[in-house]
Amino acid sequence: MFIVESYSLAVIFCLVTMLCWGSWANTQKLVAGKWRFELFYWDYVIGILLFSLLGAFTLGSSGSGGRAFPDDLAQAGASNIRSALLGGVVFNLANILLTAAIAGAGMAVAFPVGIGLALVIGVVLNYLLAAKGDPALLFTGVLLVTLAIIVNALAYRRHSGSTGKKGVGKWIVISVVAGVLMSTFYPFVAAAMDLENFHAPAAGKMTPYTAFVIFSLGIFASNFIFNAILMRRPLEGPPIAISAWFRGRPGIHLVGVLGGCIWGLGNLFNLIASGKAGPAISYGLGQGATLVAALWGVLIWKEFKGGTPAVRKLVSCMFVLFVAGLALIIAAGR
Repeated sequence: MFIVESYSLAVIFCLVTMLCWGSWANTQKLVAGKWRFELFYWDYVIGILLFSLLGAFTLGSSGSGGRAFPDDLAQAGASNIRSALLGGVVFNLANILLTAAIAGAGMAVAFPVGIGLALVIGVVLNYLLAAKGDPALLFTGVLLVTLAIIVNALAYRRHSGSTGKKGVGKWIVISVVAGVLMSTFYPFVAAAMDLENFHAPAAGKMTPYTAFVIFSLGIFASNFIFNAILMRRPLEGPPIAISAWFRGRPGIHLVGVLGGCIWGLGNLFNLIASGKAGPAISYGLGQGATLVAALWGVLIWKEFKGGTPAVRKLVSCMFVLFVAGLALIIAAGR
């Protein structure tokens, strides 16, 4: 299987993760108004599962390092399979709430609040799992990201107040809940892998490729519970029947599948990089997706259009804090 051998390449992989995790929601924005987010989310989950299988049978089964996907899956321990599955379940609950918040408040708000909070809590949890990196630089970077989250929330509240938009507090609360849940999924997946040795993983432990497939199965299976509940009791709008999904045009389904593949590419690269960079740094850099998503929301989707000078200053401050925080997280790994 393909294995990352240097920290520099691991950082590059994590930056790809950042771009992917911060960009997949553009596919949701593309179908907004034509396709309810609950319906979009079915396609998105299918895309993640398909991409995990693609990665497992290509990069995960080629080369001389580690174990090929079929062999690795056959020897995986039950406790490690359960751990990766549970990670998928937790992630799915968090992400479906995040997707709802994106539909309600936009990328420039849901991502910095939800995923920014996930970054802060997740870095701490993953550092406790595997203490790689300079703690002073790492946690100073986390502090700056925390300040960026607070500044972004203030900017959104001021902007919403000036435009008369309602439901501000609701979407911030949903983003916060999503962020807290999102911060806890990664340790479950990391615990199922042998982070110290991808070349010869311990018996029962999985390679990143196998762990990603099991994780994706957890997402897919739990979606029949979480998304079914949301379709019956939506956070916004009337209930929707599953039959509506079957009436969607092929093109609109493909947009959602593409979104899942984009997120899946980022997740696969992140797991591959975690062995060399450590889970705290690889997760922290990946969740720098907050910065990418905020840029999409502000510059492309104009989610703060018409904001006052004070709001624009807060948004600029948020970007500066995010960039400085991510730079320190990168430096912490050297």
